[in-house]
Amino acid sequence: MLPSEGMILKIRQVGEQVLRQKSRPLSTDEILSRSIQELIESMRETMHDAPGVGLAAPQVGYPLQLLVIEDQLEFIQKLPPEQVAERERRPVPFHVVINPKLTLQGSDVVEFFEGCLSLAGFTAIVPRAKKVRVECLNERAESVIIDAGGWYARILQHEIDHLDGALYIDRMNSRSFCTQENYARYWKDRSIAEVIQQSSHPRVRLCDE
Repeated sequence: MLPSEGMILKIRQVGEQVLRQKSRPLSTDEILSRSIQELIESMRETMHDAPGVGLAAPQVGYPLQLLVIEDQLEFIQKLPPEQVAERERRPVPFHVVINPKLTLQGSDVVEFFEGCLSLAGFTAIVPRAKKVRVECLNERAESVIIDAGGWYARILQHEIDHLDGALYIDRMNSRSFCTQENYARYWKDRSIAEVIQQSSHPRVRLCDE
């Protein structure tokens, strides 16, 4: 049963099966239905309430190829200007992505700390493609092509991963994994290269080597 319009939904946390399922695509009739339109509005309200910059349907319990994104100016203004520039982060207006097909553009890969509403309280360094193209439908079942770079490309990759049952912990530099509290205490003012260097260690020897 889908939610009523504007409801704040429960965000599912890692370990719940729906976060590891492959989501199914939506038909045009489904997209235009009242129930999916209400789900979209509820996801928007839930994302704002969290707050976050993206939310996929599996995160609120529905294994559907549907996500919402919005990176608000007020989030960006809280960051140091040099961090905004390094991440190529710009405001992204609210929009809906349905049945996406993601294509990585070029070979450039960038690494930054990344969090997730479904892994509340944690963060880690995650490598992502710097540029992507996404072919999808919007909330009116219209075809859309998105060419994105920088932080917007990262958001798209992160949210589309959810539709395949993947989480950032599947892609992360595992040695960088930490609580948000410890990130703020120890790592937020350091470069990614410095964090990787200080958190790395020589290969651990197995007992039978």
